[in-house]
Amino acid sequence: MVKIRLQRTGAKNNPHYRVVAADSRSPRDGKFIDILGHYHPAEIKGQTTLDKEKVLNWLGKGAQPTGTVLNLIKNEGIWAEYKQSLKK
Repeated sequence: MVKIRLQRTGAKNNPHYRVVAADSRSPRDGKFIDILGHYHPAEIKGQTTLDKEKVLNWLGKGAQPTGTVLNLIKNEGIWAEYKQSLKK
């Protein structure tokens, strides 16, 4: 099963995360399929950059987002667009 999840990068006490599509069996910082965006929680507003087309593509293929990634996708407005496309 493919999951959309966070992969930690950055230094100690200064986390940066990549939003990636990865096999659920691979380790957190291990092999991934595609980079979908970045998340920097240490920024004032938690700067998030997501490639909307890639995220929608992976969701359409059946990839399951983790809880934190689901919140990021909802905050960017991508989840509502995905749900709207399912109704068509």
